[in-house]
Amino acid sequence: MAAWRGIAGVQRLLGLPRLAARAASSGSAAGSAALQVPPGASRTRAAPAHADDDDEEEVPVYFKNPDYHGFHDDPVVDLWNMRLAFFFGISLTIVVGTAFVHYLPDRGLQEWSQREAERKIKEREARGLPLLDPNYYDPSTIVLPPEDEE
Repeated sequence: MAAWRGIAGVQRLLGLPRLAARAASSGSAAGSAALQVPPGASRTRAAPAHADDDDEEEVPVYFKNPDYHGFHDDPVVDLWNMRLAFFFGISLTIVVGTAFVHYLPDRGLQEWSQREAERKIKEREARGLPLLDPNYYDPSTIVLPPEDEE
C-alpha cells in the first residue's frame, strides 16, 4: 500500500511519467511563459507580521498556476487531484448510486401485494368461487347479540 501515497503513487500505478519533475526541470520558454505575471498585477503578497525580513517574497498560487483548482500548489498535482476528486466524487457516485437505488427492496410492498392478489384470484377461480364475495366474513360464524338487549 506504500504506492498509494499521494499523486506520485497514482502516477506510478498508472505508469505515467513524472510530469512534475519534468516540468520543473525543463527550462524551456513554454514553461516560463506559463509563469509570467499579467501586466498591472502585483507579484508580491503582503507578508504576515511574524515573517522575517530576509524571507523571500511569496508569489500567489494563481500567478504560478492560472488554472488553479484548489487542491495543491503544484499545477500537475493540482490537476490530477482535481481529476481524481471528480472521478470518485461524481462518476462513481452517479453509477454506484443509481445501481443502489435500482436494487433497493420493494418499497411499500407494492410488488408483493400485486403477486399475492394474482395468486388469490387464481386460487378462487380454481375452486369455482366468485372473485369478490359480498360478505367479507361468513355470516354463519358471526355471533350477534340478542335483540331484547336493545
